[in-house]
Amino acid sequence: MKKILTCFALLGASLFAPLPSAAQFNIGKGVNALKQGAQALTLTDAQMAAYVKEYIDWMDTHNKVCDENHEYTQRLRRLTKGLDSVEGIPLNFKVYWVVDVNAFACADGSVRVFAGLMDQMTDDELLGVIGHEIGHVAHKDSKKAFKTALLTSALKDAVGSTSGTASALTDSQLGSLSESLVNATYSQKQEKAADDYGYEFLKAHDKNPWAMALSFEKLQALSGSGSNSNSKINQLFSSHPDLPTRIKRMSERATKEGFTRPE
Repeated sequence: MKKILTCFALLGASLFAPLPSAAQFNIGKGVNALKQGAQALTLTDAQMAAYVKEYIDWMDTHNKVCDENHEYTQRLRRLTKGLDSVEGIPLNFKVYWVVDVNAFACADGSVRVFAGLMDQMTDDELLGVIGHEIGHVAHKDSKKAFKTALLTSALKDAVGSTSGTASALTDSQLGSLSESLVNATYSQKQEKAADDYGYEFLKAHDKNPWAMALSFEKLQALSGSGSNSNSKINQLFSSHPDLPTRIKRMSERATKEGFTRPE
């Protein structure tokens, strides 16, 4: 199992990361992005969809995707059986065979789960993480994050085509987009809403919602271990809010609602 390349990790930083509070760019790039802002804001839904498809296709090409017969894929198919769409957006799931403990969701409903995450989580915990990711899609957080990345990355010169057709992106532009998405974060409000979505998602599937708190606890323990201190485990679960706060909030809710913490 390989380790995912840095520029390919984390679309939107969804559940994850003590990442910077804002994407980091040099001053010149920021000024140019502002100049292009008005044009970029004219992006149509069709153009956005084309860019998202191009991005996820690029990601799937640059990372090893487990085939349909792989044990990771079979497990994911079993957990997500019947999950066809959310808010009218079709869902599709794949596993990246990489060691990083991570997952992300695209605005088009593409959910990618890393094998490293699957190795660490029970089925219920993994389903809670997936529910959180789907929550970001349902709440349009993923779409907003993607558009922001387009506005502030090197893609600024390719978007807003006056012809109404999205320009094809180069590998360099896609790499710049990836870097922007890695450095992006969701707001505290968005993260709380996605946590709640994951919690309700577990209940809707007749699972103990304590799994949300337990997955947070597991990731907190992993992030504190010396062997993982410099790995992508430190990019899990954004500090908006931080893990202890999220653990407390989810565990108190489950307790209040009469659910018993699993052994």
